[in-house]
Formats: sequence, C-alpha cells, structure tokens
Amino acid sequence: MKAIGFVGHSGAGKTTLIERLIGRFAQRGLSVSAVKHTHQGFDLDRPGKDSFRLRAAGAGQVLIAGPQRWALTTELHGAEPGLQRLLAELAPCDLVLVEGFRRDGSIPHIEVRATADSSAAAHSAQADHPRPVALVCDDPVDEAVPRFARDDVEAIAAFIVRHLGMA
Repeated sequence: MKAIGFVGHSGAGKTTLIERLIGRFAQRGLSVSAVKHTHQGFDLDRPGKDSFRLRAAGAGQVLIAGPQRWALTTELHGAEPGLQRLLAELAPCDLVLVEGFRRDGSIPHIEVRATADSSAAAHSAQADHPRPVALVCDDPVDEAVPRFARDDVEAIAAFIVRHLGMA
C-alpha cells in the first residue's frame, strides 16, 4: 500500500484538498483510503445506542454493520497507536491519504499552508518534523521543494503518483 501524508495548521485546507484528491484518484480507477488524526477525542456513538452500551459495558472492540457500511471501534487503554499500526488495520488499497501525524517520518508528507508566512516556514523546518516533499500554498515561497497552488489538484495528484512510483 502506498501512503502520503498532509500536514499543516488547522484551517489550512488539508481536509478539502484530500477530499478533492480522493475524487481525482477514484476517477482514475484507484482504490483510496484515508486516515485522519485528531488531537481531541471523538466518539462515533451516542449515549443510549446499543453500540455505545456495549462499549460502556467493557467491550474492547465493537463492530457496527449495516447494509451500506460497517465501522469498527477500538478502545485504547494506553498509548496512542503509531501510524504504521493504523495503516496495517486498513483493507488493501492502492493509496492511503493521511491527514496529520506530522512527526511520523515513516511516510512522505506534503505541507499545506493557508499563506506563506514565515512562522509556517519555521514550523516546517523544526528538527522533530520530517521535511515535506512538496508544499501546497497559493503564495510564492522560497523553499527547496516543489510548490503547488491549492486549486491545482491535477498537478498535485500527478506529483503524488510520480513520487510514490505509481506511474
């Protein structure tokens, strides 16, 4: 499975870009999955629903299945799993687009910026963050990686295919 990440500050447009890329890759006949990291907790269940009650009773995993989709929730009782562990949970596909996991250097990532401000450039250059393989930003920047305008989804998709050796 090939994977590429998208990192950037909140509100930079990462999710919108990934959404558009998924559509573009699907049009090309590729099977695509997505992984999204969140710093806040989340819950797919609602109090009172059967799946919520089963999890609250102590089930480590609850699988909910219906005619259109299924979802598996897993309770974490310790450290957050790393990206490679999460990728291993996905069904085989051609490409995984990952949002977040900035510090994980196991896959290449593209940085998405709302503007080309110097604080964003300094943030991406920090030693604990792997260097991005490309930048998505509408403003001109002086960086040593390819830069794409956020609306140039076709060029970004072509870059990903080339960079990951999928051509």
